[in-house]
Order: sequence, then C-alpha cells, then structure tokens
Amino acid sequence: MKLLKTVLIIILSINGIWAYGQAKKPTIMVVPSDNWCIKNGYTSTYDEMGTLKTLPDYKMALQNETDLLMTIGKINTMMADRGFPLVNLESALRNMEQESAEIAMLTSRSGGGIAESPIDILQRTANADIIIQLTYVINNVGPQRSITFMLQGLDAYTNKQIAGAQGTGSPSFATETPVLLEEAVLSHIDDFNSRLQNHFDDLFANGREVACQVRVWDTSIIDLEEEFNYNNEELELGEIIEDWVSENTVNGRFSTTNYTENVIRFDQVRIPLYDERQRAMDTRRWIRDLRSMLGGAPFNQDVKIYTRGLGEIWLIIGEK
Repeated sequence: MKLLKTVLIIILSINGIWAYGQAKKPTIMVVPSDNWCIKNGYTSTYDEMGTLKTLPDYKMALQNETDLLMTIGKINTMMADRGFPLVNLESALRNMEQESAEIAMLTSRSGGGIAESPIDILQRTANADIIIQLTYVINNVGPQRSITFMLQGLDAYTNKQIAGAQGTGSPSFATETPVLLEEAVLSHIDDFNSRLQNHFDDLFANGREVACQVRVWDTSIIDLEEEFNYNNEELELGEIIEDWVSENTVNGRFSTTNYTENVIRFDQVRIPLYDERQRAMDTRRWIRDLRSMLGGAPFNQDVKIYTRGLGEIWLIIGEK
C-alpha cells in the first residue's frame, strides 16, 4: 500500500511538471526607449487616421549606432545567461518587413479594415510578452567614462511596468559602451530579474493577464447595444459578452475600461494557463468559445478573431 502511494505521488509530480512545461513561457525583447530614440534623432512619423504621430525608428537606430546594437546584445546575453528566453530586436524587425503586406490585406469582405502602427506590428510579429526599454547616457570625466542607465520592464500588451532598474556605474578607463553597461548593470540585474520572476510566478498562480477588445465592423447591421433574448433575459449584446468574460476568467477577474455601442475594452483579464484538456491556453484558444456562441442563435453573427501577439485579442463582429 505504501509503495502504491509512492508511485501515485511520483506520477502526479511528473504530470505537474509536464503541465508546467507546456505553458507558454513569457519572452523578452530589449529595445531602445522612446526617449533615447528621440534624443538621438531616430524617429519616424505615422499617420493614424489623420493624426501624425512620432514613433521610434528602431531599424535606423540599429543600422547607425553600433554601440546601441552591441549594448542591446550585451543585455540579451546577460538575460539569457539567467534563463530568460529572448526575442532579438533585429530579427523581429526583419520578420516585420517580411510580413508588412499582412495588415494591408486584413480587411472585411466589404472593405472595412484595421489600422496598426509600426510598433503594434513589431510587437505582434515578435510575440514578446515583456518589452525591456533601455535608456543610457555616457558621462565623460577626464580620461574616464561612466554610464547612466535605466531599464524598464513593460508588459507588452497591458503596458504595465513590472520591473525597473537604474543607476550610474563607477568611472572606468574602459572605452566600450557594452563593457561600461555590464559593469553598471551587474549590481542591479539580479533584483531586476527577481521582479520579472515575481511577475511570471503571478501568471502561474492567478492566470495570464491579457487585454481583449470587442468591436463591430462599420459595415455591421448590429452594434453592441442591440438587445437579444438570451437565457430568458433581455440583454444588450455587450452585456451578454461581459457576462461571458466574467464566467471564463480566473475568479472572474477583469475590468471593463470602455463600453460604447461600437467597442468594449476589457483590461486586467486573467485567463487560465490551461484548458480543460491541460493544453497551454492562449488568447485565441480562450476566445474561440465566445466566437462560437455569437455564431449561433439568437445572434447568428460572423465574427473575426484578430490577435496582437500573445497578450491582446480583438473580436470583430459583423463579418469575417
């Protein structure tokens, strides 16, 4: 009997390890901060529905600033040495260029479309969960140099800062910026990584935090204030969707931050890490049941699912 209990414990432990390993582990991408790009003249403009916005031009910065390229490479190495999976910024930019036509083709059947900024496209293409923004300044004191730096760990799709580190290294005769950065960061990196790990641990304990938007095409014949008789209740479509989100999040945890006839935005949405078959959950898998529900009676709507990386999902009602 004792042997049987021991065998059962071992089997359960193996299953637990297997399930943990199947979860989609958060990945990191290091980028120069907006402040660094703007101060050094690496920007581009983006027309967002008639409004010009200034955005960092990562490609131009990497092509012209060898120090930046090597410095990001040094941080990547330091993080990888500590077990964090990384997305290389240069590789992500190349992938973004290869897929640049994708968003132009993302339209409804009758021509309605979605606009994405270049930064949105980069984050979607890279699929990084955490963006580490790097800011640094070189200080010259006689023949010696030092570096003042700031690292900000941001959740890629909730835009929350989950970790930070800043400081100034000791003056050094070293001339290479990556060497100066390593010397300055070394005393801060473990605390920074600890904060990242705490965030990851929270994901496993309380579900993955994502964002969700429900929209309607401008060609749709209904909006989110349309009323339906569902489960013997007369409710607006938006209220029915809100109830579904409540029932399908961990402990019903989410916030409705915007609710109009055309768009509902849910933030701090905690989705389970695994589905009922113990498969790793992502935003697309999580929202498929809602799409199926809206495709059936009494709604009978075509619905398009649009993912933005691992952390944000859009459900667009009216057409595919």
